[in-house]
Amino acid sequence: MNQKVILTCAVTGESAFNRKHPNFPITPQQIADAALEAEQAGASAVHLHVRNPETGEETRDPELFLDMANRVRENGVKSIINITCGGGGYFVPDKNNEGMAAPESDIAPAEERVKHIEMTMLEVCSLDLTTQNQVESGNDFVYLNTPYTLRKMAKRFQELGVKPEIEIFSPGDILLAKKMIEEGLFDAPPLFQIVTGVQWGLPTDPETLLYMRNLLPKDAVWAAFGIGRMQMPMVAQSVLMGGNVRVGLEDNLYLSRGVFATNGQLVERAKTIIESLGASVATPDEAREILGIQKNG
Repeated sequence: MNQKVILTCAVTGESAFNRKHPNFPITPQQIADAALEAEQAGASAVHLHVRNPETGEETRDPELFLDMANRVRENGVKSIINITCGGGGYFVPDKNNEGMAAPESDIAPAEERVKHIEMTMLEVCSLDLTTQNQVESGNDFVYLNTPYTLRKMAKRFQELGVKPEIEIFSPGDILLAKKMIEEGLFDAPPLFQIVTGVQWGLPTDPETLLYMRNLLPKDAVWAAFGIGRMQMPMVAQSVLMGGNVRVGLEDNLYLSRGVFATNGQLVERAKTIIESLGASVATPDEAREILGIQKNG
């Protein structure tokens, strides 16, 4: 196998986490340092969110993204920098009138959702091509991303020269992506991330991954990841099917039951799996060549 695998580390995420974790990145500097740690462990790319530095809660404050991005640059990170663009699609129906949003909802127009991308101008950003029932910290919500908003966001990314990582949660998401490719909204090669293990989403098993992979466009560059204890099994499954991989504390906090991990340790374990299967981890520049992008920032 002469396969070069893009190994992405998602270092923090935005969801609630076990506050007992001793090294979970929260502040912009901690996130920037986590990105450097992941790169030094062998990550081809890093996927970044920000958090409220005082509370650790999720936020999409563009100024925090800019602060974090500047600190990543100051750290000299050479890995591809992939920044989330998933905020602003959180819809909680009012229980007394489901046609109305409850106060905890966060629904934003496309122009607001891409503001931090315009400010940071990094290389890759995620674009969640789905509307789906989900659960977070025991709370039901609808992850709401309409085709109208997605098309506006994709068009803006093209104008900025930022490559979207098309995150897909169901088979229909791939069909929508194919339509947007036909419309000229995604440049070749399209980059897909198959998300498994989200409650009410795709199961993490070989049959599901094979089915999803076979729906993708022929020229697609793709990756997949699993959540929690399925993180490393999905690394192996994805590599064996010709895909790329993602690990990191956003998706899994543990090395083994009750043993907290660091981002570097998760990257190292994934690298070992990749190499044990006869493949190798792409360097950041090799990953850029695979994706057809140039270093930005």
